[in-house]
Amino acid sequence: MEYTLISFLLVMVLFLVIKVNKLEGRVKGIQYTLKQLTEQFGIGENPIDEELRELIKEGKEVKAVKKARETLGLSLIEGKEYIDQLKEAK
Repeated sequence: MEYTLISFLLVMVLFLVIKVNKLEGRVKGIQYTLKQLTEQFGIGENPIDEELRELIKEGKEVKAVKKARETLGLSLIEGKEYIDQLKEAK
């Protein structure tokens, strides 16, 4: 009985890992397409980026991360990475 349950759980975890990998691939494809479209149509960066750069210049990175998270719907890690990218792109 326990082996059946453990086997079932392992199969479910494997299934979920495969699904997540497929979804990540699809998201990367969509991001690439979106990037191409924004370049083709000359759509600029997010309007919030300038405000975030000002916060970074003032040394308020935590506020910048918070603002990015609230505005763009990012997780904490994604918000930090977004702010780091803005800092590098100066």
